[in-house]
Amino acid sequence: MSDNTLYISPRIQIPLHEIELSAIRAQGPGGQHVNKVSSAIQLQFSVLPATLPAEVKQRLLKQADSRIDKDGVITIKAQRHRSQQLNRQDALERLQAMVYAATQTQKKRRPTRPSKAAKRRRLDKKKRRSEIKQLRRSVRV
Repeated sequence: MSDNTLYISPRIQIPLHEIELSAIRAQGPGGQHVNKVSSAIQLQFSVLPATLPAEVKQRLLKQADSRIDKDGVITIKAQRHRSQQLNRQDALERLQAMVYAATQTQKKRRPTRPSKAAKRRRLDKKKRRSEIKQLRRSVRV
């Protein structure tokens, strides 16, 4: 990450002017400090007008993630750290990881069939289990 660009991969970068960062008050414990200081960061990144490749945008929008709204805006809230600067860095890293995950294509699943030996083992197991249950039955006289 340089001063004005967020690097996702060697081919893909996001200019920081496309990312909206705002300081907000954090939630949770922390007492007076948390109530007084806006150390949490809310990051908003609109996917549709972004300078990302079309297939990456498409994969990002397809993700079932609660951080992406119906308008294609990613909202990340970073409040892990006490420092605003660390939260800013954390939010940008989380966006970077999210976009990087969308650049990875999933391998196509090739359906496989069980081998003859596996089928035979399964049937043998079934037969043994059946015999055990047969022996449990009451004997008719």
